[in-house]
Amino acid sequence: MFVTRLISGIVLIAIAAVTIIIGGGVWFAVVAALSFIGLFELYRTMKLEKSLLGMAGYFLTAIYLTVTYLWIEEGQPMVIVLSVMVFFAIYVFTFPRYKLDQISFALMGILYVPVLMTHMYQIRRMSDGLYLLPLVFVSAWGNDTCAYCVGMLIGKHKMSPKLSPKKSVEGFFGGIIGAVLLGMLYGRLLGEQIPSLYYPTAFCGILCGGGALIAVVGDLAASAIKRDTGIKDYGKLIPGHGGVLDRFDSVLFTAPMVYFLAVCLGAV
Repeated sequence: MFVTRLISGIVLIAIAAVTIIIGGGVWFAVVAALSFIGLFELYRTMKLEKSLLGMAGYFLTAIYLTVTYLWIEEGQPMVIVLSVMVFFAIYVFTFPRYKLDQISFALMGILYVPVLMTHMYQIRRMSDGLYLLPLVFVSAWGNDTCAYCVGMLIGKHKMSPKLSPKKSVEGFFGGIIGAVLLGMLYGRLLGEQIPSLYYPTAFCGILCGGGALIAVVGDLAASAIKRDTGIKDYGKLIPGHGGVLDRFDSVLFTAPMVYFLAVCLGAV
């Protein structure tokens, strides 16, 4: 199991590194694929993946991805509003075929997967995006690794026993501190490649700290959905890791946070 997980992780990192460096349409295609697969996995938890709601979700995701790629001004909020109208139109014109919780879940899927996921593409489009985007993964997976190590060593107080019994308060803080230090190290080594950030060492630490803080929410949110729907993993696409949402649950939240903080700190 460990070997399988390790090999899969190495392959994922290699694919991510190559496609991020290439950027443009290639990276967009990766983000789009992750969005569609992730949404399919999410809808499958409520048996909506092949329903009319599911088809509407995929169609709206395609529109959202298109306006994101073409960088159409005001396009993204327009598609979100359109999604609300489409799902409620399905609700009223097929009533009582779908319950309100199914409509809400289908709409939430758009906001949860493609809307959050596409921030990885939006970061790459920034002038320093090639060097800012890795901070998403440093904050998400660096936090996870540091939290695990600290939790194993000194973890005594459970953070969320019903959702994730193995997570500790000590691991939570250790993960954030570790992510900040990794971010500062990243900024120290590659700061000259990020001219839009005036103090790259400190700013990269801030980006990773903010990303790590919200990464915990992403991780627990994915766990909560699995508990509510009675599943163990979202899929089996990635050997040893599960599905796309199992591997990118925290990244879904760190990507928007890193994007917002980078913009606030002067990155364009």
